[in-house]
Amino acid sequence: MKAYIHEKYGPPQVLKAVEIEKPTPNSNEVLVKVCATTVCAGDVRLRSSDFPFLYWLLARLIFGLFRPKRKILGHEFSGVVEQVGKKVNGFKEGDEVFGTTTMLKKGSYAQYVCVPQKWKHGVLSIKPNNMSHIESAVLPIGAMTALFLLEKGKISGTEEILIYGASGSVGTYAVQLAKNQNARVTGVCSTSNIKMVTNLGAEHVIDYLKEDFTKLAGRFDIFFDAVGKVSKRTARKMLKEKGRFVSVKMMTKEKDVHIKKIKSLVEKGEILPVIDRIYRFDGMVDAHTYVDNGHKKGNVVVLVDKSLSS
Repeated sequence: MKAYIHEKYGPPQVLKAVEIEKPTPNSNEVLVKVCATTVCAGDVRLRSSDFPFLYWLLARLIFGLFRPKRKILGHEFSGVVEQVGKKVNGFKEGDEVFGTTTMLKKGSYAQYVCVPQKWKHGVLSIKPNNMSHIESAVLPIGAMTALFLLEKGKISGTEEILIYGASGSVGTYAVQLAKNQNARVTGVCSTSNIKMVTNLGAEHVIDYLKEDFTKLAGRFDIFFDAVGKVSKRTARKMLKEKGRFVSVKMMTKEKDVHIKKIKSLVEKGEILPVIDRIYRFDGMVDAHTYVDNGHKKGNVVVLVDKSLSS
C-alpha cells in the first residue's frame, strides 16, 4: 500500500511517498481503508518538531529525540472497515467509520490503518449518516477539542464568550458549539474571515488587523484561545471577576462520549464542518505547505481514496 512517511524533522518536503506492507489487524483492532484524512496542527507540529521551548525536550523524548518515532502522520480520518479482529464486537466489515489515531504507532497518511475498537487515547465511531467521507474526516480532532475545552470552561446559558482564532479548525467548531449552548459569541479573526465567522453564529466579530481586542476589559465569562498564542495574563484582563480561560495549549482528552455527541449534533444539522481546501493524496506536500503558511480557514482535507471526488 502507499503511505507518506517522514524519517527526519523538517519542512513539508521531508514527507515521502513509499510502498509499505498492508497491515493486519490484531484481535481487538479493525483494518480501515482510509478514504480521507486531514492536515491538522498536530501533524504540522510533529513533522517540523515546532514545539514551544518549554515543551521541546519533553516532546522530543516522547516522539523521537533525533528522528521521528511515528513515521506515518495523520491524526484523523474517515474510511470503511475492511477487516475486523476476532475480539471486535462493535464494528463489522463494510461499516463507514471516522475517528483518530492518537498515540498509535501509525497514523492515517496511508491507504490502510489499523485502529483498536476502543483504546485509552483515541476514538472510533460510525460516521454521521448525512456526511461524506470528506466532511467526516475533519470532524474528530477540531470538534472534540472545542467541545472538551468548552466543557472545561464550564460554559452555560447566555454567557459571553470570546473566541480568539475563530476561523481555524478548533475555532469554527467552538463558535458553533458555543452558539448551540446559547452563549453570546464574539469571534476574533482576520478581515477575510469575518463573514464566515458571522455565518457560523458569532454575534460580534473583531478584525484583529484593525482593532486591538485586548482592550475589551472585563467583558467576557470565557476566553477561548483556539490558536494557543494568548497568555493567561493577557486573557485575564478581558474576563469578568469569575471568568475562565481555556486554550488549545491545555491538555485535552478524546472521549467516546464526545465523538458521539459531535456525531449527533452533525446529524441534527446543528454544527457543520468548514473545509478550506481539498488535496489529492499525491499532493500531501502541497497540503502541508499551505497549512504551514498559517492562513487556512477551518480544515484542509487530503483524499486518500482515488475514487473520491472533491
